[in-house]
Amino acid sequence: MSDKKEKLTLKNLGIDTNQEYVVFLRRDCPACKSEGFIALNRVQVTVGDRKIIASLNIIDNKILPIGQVGLSESAWKAVHAKEGDTVLLSHLKPVLSLHDVRSKIYENRLNEDSFERIIQDIKDEKYSNIEIASFITACSGDHLNLDEIKALTKAMIRTGSVLKWEKYPVVDKHCVGGLPGNRTTPIVVSIVAAAGLTVPKTSSRAITSPAGTADTMEAVTNVNLNLNQMKTVVEKEGGCIVWGGSIGLSPVDDILIRVERALEVDSVGQMIASVLSKKAAAGSSHVVIDIPIGKTAKVRTEEDAEKLNYYFTVVGRFVGLKVKVLISDGSQPIGRGIGPSLEIKDCISVLKNEADSPLDLKQRALTIAGAMLEFSAPHRYKNGVQAALEILESGKAWEKFENICKAQGDFKKPSSSKFQLDVIAQSSGIVSEIDNRKIAKVARLAGAPNSSSAGVYFLSPLGRKIEKGDVLYTVHSDSEGELEYAFDYLNTQNGIITIL
Repeated sequence: MSDKKEKLTLKNLGIDTNQEYVVFLRRDCPACKSEGFIALNRVQVTVGDRKIIASLNIIDNKILPIGQVGLSESAWKAVHAKEGDTVLLSHLKPVLSLHDVRSKIYENRLNEDSFERIIQDIKDEKYSNIEIASFITACSGDHLNLDEIKALTKAMIRTGSVLKWEKYPVVDKHCVGGLPGNRTTPIVVSIVAAAGLTVPKTSSRAITSPAGTADTMEAVTNVNLNLNQMKTVVEKEGGCIVWGGSIGLSPVDDILIRVERALEVDSVGQMIASVLSKKAAAGSSHVVIDIPIGKTAKVRTEEDAEKLNYYFTVVGRFVGLKVKVLISDGSQPIGRGIGPSLEIKDCISVLKNEADSPLDLKQRALTIAGAMLEFSAPHRYKNGVQAALEILESGKAWEKFENICKAQGDFKKPSSSKFQLDVIAQSSGIVSEIDNRKIAKVARLAGAPNSSSAGVYFLSPLGRKIEKGDVLYTVHSDSEGELEYAFDYLNTQNGIITIL
């Protein structure tokens, strides 16, 4: 059979399956028959000295000649394939950790060894997206207890690199999310790095929101740095803001996030493991966690926030982190922009100390930056918020932000959308309630975060007096079709903004 394998050669079909590795084979190919391959088998693909694991798709027409094998675009790049290369296909050995996943599906508790097996196999790309989705679903909701969250966090740290820094302390921050426009990180990192502390900020892309910090920063600079490039930036400027998926710290986290994004699932236990594994792997010593509470935020009640506070603190201590939790108001969007370019424009306005910059964004960023300064260097900073304000108003934070962007390889002007459409108030009154989830969905339907300039420019904070005919917010899009999707959704929804 090995001779037959050697006769298989690669043909580029140009099929994009995103990050899922897929291999294509004719049903009547002798190799398909002799190996007993069937559709959706997980197979090992070997090209030269490179190996990947891919899902098999069977083809019944002549788009692929007998004796040739097709690969999806991502798989093609992963093995550095060239047209005509020899390829070997073989069955994947049973993935034993899937027994652990099935056990979790039936609500059994998993130990450290089980999570270690699962996370290592996901890292080794032995799981298909369907199998990863099964694991995510089995752990979603409140299905992980404290011991399981500890075990998952430790397993995620162990599968990647862990950075060490010469300076101490090393500080970081994270917001639990669910609050549109709450893009404090570019401001906070700039302030704290300008204060002389080390802030190796790795950020995620959006899962269920219109923008993650990495998406927002990508509107003005390069965030796809490798580990050595990231270290160079931090050593030069004291801080960075990069995409965690490009540097190999807790690499399984980025695989899980990719599938969570498709499922629109962001479970508590996995979120804690995701956040803390990244912080520990980045070499942080002190982490400030912001938990906004609101009726339509990710965290709805004080009780849920206190539970998260406890979990973050205990799991953080377990992996060697000092964690401070801030519980904040999550009743409405922060700033005006919702979407990558719109959000970074707000950040730049605050950093430049412009007179019309969003005051709520500025205050929240100062609160977080102040907490980071006091928490990590209490002998140096007695009043962290005041110190942060002085750094911001002196222009040092803006200078630091510019320098970080340039050190990361670029500093460009954020783009503007091709199409905008205003949403007009149909009655007069006072804004009394805002549905964060719905306003975020409008921004996503308009194209965010895939389209950097898409989103919502929000003009109706709580307490604003509205006259009939006023603009409540403006929807931005680069596609007339997506703009139409957003407005089709708006026409079916009540209560996005309640005016009384």
